[in-house]
Amino acid sequence: MNYVEGFVLAVPTENRERYRAAAAAAWPLFREFGATRHVECWGDDVPAGKQTDFLRAVQAQEGESVVFSWIEYPSREVRDAAVKKMREDPRMDDMDMPFDGARMIFGGFEVVFDERR
Repeated sequence: MNYVEGFVLAVPTENRERYRAAAAAAWPLFREFGATRHVECWGDDVPAGKQTDFLRAVQAQEGESVVFSWIEYPSREVRDAAVKKMREDPRMDDMDMPFDGARMIFGGFEVVFDERR
């Protein structure tokens, strides 16, 4: 069964194309390390909530947009090995990160339902 690593982050709205280009540049590495799919979604309708919301989760500031993304792997083991490889690969140091990574939230998720199956 697939394993998903999900991300939510705030990106300066003016950096939308830089962010898209960075994601496209990172994909070959993710694929090399075992990823099977990489999806980046730019916030289009991200409302403020009464108790919590995506905006507060990443401390989005004026002029920033929320990005929701995920990378799929064949298994958690493949994902864990990929994360280790990414941390050690010098090519990752050269990646353009047009956002504040300290405010990114992420985690690994076991798939419990997938309508494509």
